[in-house]
Amino acid sequence: MAYVKRSWSKENFSCSFCLGVFSSPVSTPCGHNFCRTCINKFWDGQVQYKCPVCNRMFHTRPDLQVNNLLSGMAAQFRTSVLIKKQRCVEPGEVPCDICTGTQLKAVKSCLVCFTSYCQTHLEPHQRFAHLKKHRLVEPMDRLEDRMCRKHNQLLELFCKTDQVCVCQFCTEGDHRSHPVVPLKEVYKVKMAQLGKLEAEVPQMIQERKLKIKEIKDTVEMSKEDANRERADGVQVLTALKRRVKKCRDDFNQTVKEKLKTTEKQAEDLIKELEQEIEDLTNRNLEVKQLSQTKDPLHFLQAFRSLKDPPPTHWTTVEVRPPSYIGTLRRSLDQLEETLNMEMKKQRDAELKRVQQYEVDVTLDPDTAHPQLILSEDGKQVHDDDEDEKKNLRGNPKRFTEYVYILTRQSFSSGRFYFEVQVKYKTGWCLGVARESINRKGEIIETPENGYWTLYYDKDGLVFNDDPDVRLPLRAELQKVGVFVDYDEGVVSFYEVEARVHIYSATGCTFSEPLYPILNPFLDEEGINSAPPDHLTC
Repeated sequence: MAYVKRSWSKENFSCSFCLGVFSSPVSTPCGHNFCRTCINKFWDGQVQYKCPVCNRMFHTRPDLQVNNLLSGMAAQFRTSVLIKKQRCVEPGEVPCDICTGTQLKAVKSCLVCFTSYCQTHLEPHQRFAHLKKHRLVEPMDRLEDRMCRKHNQLLELFCKTDQVCVCQFCTEGDHRSHPVVPLKEVYKVKMAQLGKLEAEVPQMIQERKLKIKEIKDTVEMSKEDANRERADGVQVLTALKRRVKKCRDDFNQTVKEKLKTTEKQAEDLIKELEQEIEDLTNRNLEVKQLSQTKDPLHFLQAFRSLKDPPPTHWTTVEVRPPSYIGTLRRSLDQLEETLNMEMKKQRDAELKRVQQYEVDVTLDPDTAHPQLILSEDGKQVHDDDEDEKKNLRGNPKRFTEYVYILTRQSFSSGRFYFEVQVKYKTGWCLGVARESINRKGEIIETPENGYWTLYYDKDGLVFNDDPDVRLPLRAELQKVGVFVDYDEGVVSFYEVEARVHIYSATGCTFSEPLYPILNPFLDEEGINSAPPDHLTC
């Protein structure tokens, strides 16, 4: 095949008549080249035949033959120019499946060949008769996926019933009675939905970024809380450790001093006895010597100077071992006093921490037992006289058998705290309950049934469970605080005025909203109606 120099321009392959690239180029006897059609049209109107370029005259009309070499070179040049004019494929466009090396943009796709063609490679489909019968469509990628596998037809419709793409033949078969619409129609609707989603996605991303920041901030806050708690704990425990060490040292010192006193007493007594033994030994020697004296004068004079023996009281003298009874107890009492002081500080600190989660709650009249009366502000509740009992049992939210009442507010996460005034009450029950508790008929107040409550009457204080947990009364009950950590599963009760922790239920599982719950108990012949005769939130 002829080779076309890359440096040649269009002028080298242009006809001087039409100024286009040669089409079926022919050469005159003088060596000039023209398109066959162009030179024939020029000579058809002439009497004499001459070359339009050099004006050489010919006696007869030349019999022109196609210049095959120039024709091939012109065709090759035409193709190279056409290729240069075509754009290379860009992202999102369909590439030509035939191009090798640099792929050009496809201008048509053939549904018979399942191939996409650029303008150059599409030429056979425009020239050959059997290829002209092929169905050409706008460029499409993944042509095989666009064809119906059953009918081998283009998927141009959308079945609303089955939400699938179908071809025209599918609407005459399995989808005969189904509503179908053109793909472009569904495409517009879905694109509108996608546009809405596209607008919402940045918002969703931002929300999630804010949530990530919130989580990270929570972790940092937790770290700070943990470090602060650890520092406080280490400080307290170190102080207690020093106090225990001092208590141990004081105890050892007390025992040591008692032992030292006893040892000193024994040592002094032994020295005194040893001195008396020495004196008695010397006197005994003097007595022996005097007993051998024969001279009465000397004997009497010596006898007068003889010392009297020490009194014999040593049989009653003894060294008693020290008594250590109560020594350790007194040391432990001192330690207990220190611990109690520290415990009081910690109880105060703990109560202050939970009180920061205090919430404002009001009682819900729709849940109140018919025999209960609420104050106008919804903060107080007490029982009504039996004669004035209201018929309010129709409300499904209302307690009908037990004199309970819930608050309007519920809590489904985090922490919350509320206080109830119980001073002067001889009986009551309070705490939290889940939303789905039984409000009709018999009620069993246990965590399993959705109740986490503290119960008080003449028999004492109890956390309702199975079995019940009886609790010591460490202080007069005046105001009870209830703290709930929903996520940690903790319910704690406090005596607020005495700053005393009463009880904590741990390991609880909460899966629905929790409501504060109260039961003021009935007025039993005035026993439970001393002022104030109500529970106050």
